[in-house]
Amino acid sequence: MTDTSTFIYIATTADTKGQELEYVRQTISSLGLSTLTVDLSTRLLPTDSLTDISAAEIARYHPEGANAVFCHDRGQAITAMAVAFERFILTRNDIAALLGLGGSGGTAIITPAMQQLPIGLPKLMVSSMAAGDVSAYVGNSDITMLYSVTDIAGLNRISRRVLNNAACQIAGAVRFASNDDVGGKPALGLTMFGVTTPCIQNVVATLESHWDCLVFHATGSGGRALEKLIDSRLLSAALDLTITEVADYLFDGVLPCNEDRFGAIARTSIPCVLSCGAMDMINFASPDTVPARYAGRLRHRHNPQVTLVRTTPQENAQIGRWIGEKMNACTGEIRFVIPGGGVSALDAPGQPFWDPLALDAFVQALECTMQPTNKRRLVKTDYHINDPRFSQIITEQFQHIASGLDTRYPSHSL
Repeated sequence: MTDTSTFIYIATTADTKGQELEYVRQTISSLGLSTLTVDLSTRLLPTDSLTDISAAEIARYHPEGANAVFCHDRGQAITAMAVAFERFILTRNDIAALLGLGGSGGTAIITPAMQQLPIGLPKLMVSSMAAGDVSAYVGNSDITMLYSVTDIAGLNRISRRVLNNAACQIAGAVRFASNDDVGGKPALGLTMFGVTTPCIQNVVATLESHWDCLVFHATGSGGRALEKLIDSRLLSAALDLTITEVADYLFDGVLPCNEDRFGAIARTSIPCVLSCGAMDMINFASPDTVPARYAGRLRHRHNPQVTLVRTTPQENAQIGRWIGEKMNACTGEIRFVIPGGGVSALDAPGQPFWDPLALDAFVQALECTMQPTNKRRLVKTDYHINDPRFSQIITEQFQHIASGLDTRYPSHSL
């Protein structure tokens, strides 16, 4: 049972989805849980009786006032209501979960606010947009998108089933909320790719008795999720050992990070060990998706839907300079450990991407850019990234900079 001081928020545009809103509210209430309904209509219509919080109340949270929301341009109104709802949500401390109902406009209004809620707090968006690419709606959050099948435009035999499922799902998430006990262990974030898996597995095996190890797949969204948790103070430290996202960002691959990569480490000053895992590749989909400018470049077909292009020494030097500047912004304890024997399973003697000169170019550029301090250091090794001896050096460096961390950084629970 949810705490009586918290509510399952149900948000929609009540001027067009009042029936659906009431159906979901009644279903959740019948399960013994408290609800609070929110109207996000962008037209000033008499819908106050349908919801606990009116659209006019939400609109007042816009920095330019309600008039910014209730304008004659639908696109502007949707954007403005999204801003207002996001600001409203940030003022609330009584949210047990957030359930949204919407088409394209409602989904665009509701999901930015959902992204502001903590990881682990249930967020379910029932949307006619959920059958396509939902990355813009989900962002770095744990939003669940449920396809409405029919449009959310009245109750029928299909919509009743979908909405009943949604109501029961959100109620179940609240009623049976997890209270996992990790024994007070602080949380540690790690980045991994298939070609750096042995390294991460070895490190986790060494550290997991004292750390709650959270491994993120370095696919662009994985790195952003890591950074979101760091900014949210849900991670006490990081081992950001796989940086293929940077290559994709700089050279137009399909798994890019963004300009703020490593920004959370700088903002929070958490202890961090970095390395250059999978820096040897730019990721693309099937071979026919590789841009023409990479014609003639060394490639590796990882599987029918993944084509890897080998980075050149010049590209690796650019990566080194980019990361060096990012490291210079970090004031906490940070180490960059170089695997001199190769940066991925493909970058090893006898493997297709083996190129020591490319790694040398990266190291030289990083050394020329990074400004060493007593807290910011470069550590060179001769080992391949997947060599157990490299993993041992990683754990030793980490244990050194994280000594005493459990007393200085209390662990956070979701």
